[in-house]
Parts: sequence; structure tokens; C-alpha cells
Amino acid sequence: MQYALVDGRRRQARKGSNGICPDCGAPMVAKCGSRVLHHWAHRARRDCDPWWEGETEWHRRWKGYFPEECREVSHTAADGEVHRADIKTPTGIVIEVQHSTMTDQERESRELFYPELIWIVDGRGFRSSFELGRMLPDPGLAGWDDIIWFQGPRRAFPGCPKEIEASVPLFWRISEAAQRRPGLNKANFRSVFSREDIPLVEVHSGEELKERVSADYRGHHQFHWVRPRRTWLDAVCPVYLDFGEEVLYKLEEYDESGMQCIQLVAVEKVIHDAMVERRAADIGIRFYPIA
Repeated sequence: MQYALVDGRRRQARKGSNGICPDCGAPMVAKCGSRVLHHWAHRARRDCDPWWEGETEWHRRWKGYFPEECREVSHTAADGEVHRADIKTPTGIVIEVQHSTMTDQERESRELFYPELIWIVDGRGFRSSFELGRMLPDPGLAGWDDIIWFQGPRRAFPGCPKEIEASVPLFWRISEAAQRRPGLNKANFRSVFSREDIPLVEVHSGEELKERVSADYRGHHQFHWVRPRRTWLDAVCPVYLDFGEEVLYKLEEYDESGMQCIQLVAVEKVIHDAMVERRAADIGIRFYPIA
């Protein structure tokens, strides 16, 4: 923990200090060795919050982006169990910064407990298995209702057609495919449109729409993730992967077709919006295109 009560006030750990846990009232001891991140630990028991994980410099850096009063904000569940949010902003948005692996059960329990939650996940450990794909237009903008993007090979390979190398994915037009399958739409396309149908419907080169996509680009990309951390793909609350860059990679479902994508959102934008927005879903919605 970063904070304990010393003489009734929240204090950070200092060598030789003793404190009181603000949640359970148990004695705390300052851990301030030369090789460990300075922190407080319960003297004679495990942390009273069963969800709490050991802090790293990465955790502390994320907490440091927010005022002290926003860090380690405690909540008590109906059964009396205490849970300490890593960050809670004045507007009620909770930010959980997660470094270690997590089970579906634990993720789901936190998502049920905190009504407005976003996840910041330390992705540095699996960065080499995550590949940014071709760019996509903002699905919320008008003019893209007839397009289904083709999630084909993620990179060029020897002898592949030239259009595979384009920066914009191949695509189908629903209006053309629906001539073979009446009633076809984005929501049912991937389940109704069969492999037998594909050779009979034109697959368009992304070059046809390259200028339009560039104009309507708001940070969306296809991606490929080898051995993905499945729990984050199944999360209900927004998930941002932190690869140590100036942008975060927000996992999203692109549109009604169900295709998964990421949206690049500046770290500074996420921090700013978390302090002013009241809904987790509204973070990163109103922003300028990323160059």
C-alpha cells in the first residue's frame, strides 16, 4: 500500500515509521529497503483487501498521474469485505491498474462491484506477441454502413497479391453480398455468409477507400494477438493495454459485425477524461485524430 494512517493522517511510507491501516485498523509497518518500492505492509496479516496485488514501479507511476486524494480509495461491500480502488476520480470513475494475470472470476467480480470502471493493463510482458494491424475508419461516422472489413492475413508474405500489402484492409459491400443472401446485414454477416459465397462476391481492395479511411481515421486498427489474455477480450468494462508508449491500446468491438479492433488513445487524454467524464464509456470519445 502507498498510504497508511500516521497520527490520523494519510502518509506515505518512510523508513522506521509505523502506521495504521485505514481500512481494517491493523498495525502497518513501513517497508523501505534499498531494493524495494517503498510501501506499507500489514504487520501480522495479509492485506485486508483480497483483490490487492503487490505494487510495482508501473503501478506507482499510474497512481502518480492523479492527485493523492484519488489514490487507494476504499469501498466496503455488502458482506463487509473491503476493496481498495487503485484510483477513483472526483466524477466516480474507478481505474484499476493490473500488472499480474487475472482470472475471469476475479475480473467479473470487480466489474460488478465498481459501476464505472476502466482497466489499465500492463502489456509490456506480451508486447512481442501483439501486432498492430491495418487502419480503419471511425465506425461511428456516417458513410460506412455498407462496408464489412476483411480480416485476412495480418502481414505481407512472399507471393501475396499486391492488395494484401495495402495499409487499408480488403472489404466486402453488404449491398452486393445481399444479392445472394437477402436480409444480410452487419450483425448476421459472419454467421450467414458462408465460405461457398465468398468466391461469388467481389472482394474490394482497400486502395479504393484509402483516402476516405484516412480522412475518417480516429485511431482504430485491426490487430493480431498471439496467445491472447482471453479475459481482457471478454471484459465488460473498457480495457486499455499499456505498452509503455505515449498511447494506450483500447480493446473494442468495431461494429455490429463483431470484429475486434483496437483504438489508439493518448495516455494524457485518458488521464484528462477520467477526471472530467462521469461514464467510463465516454473516455476518449471526444478527441482529435492521432497523427
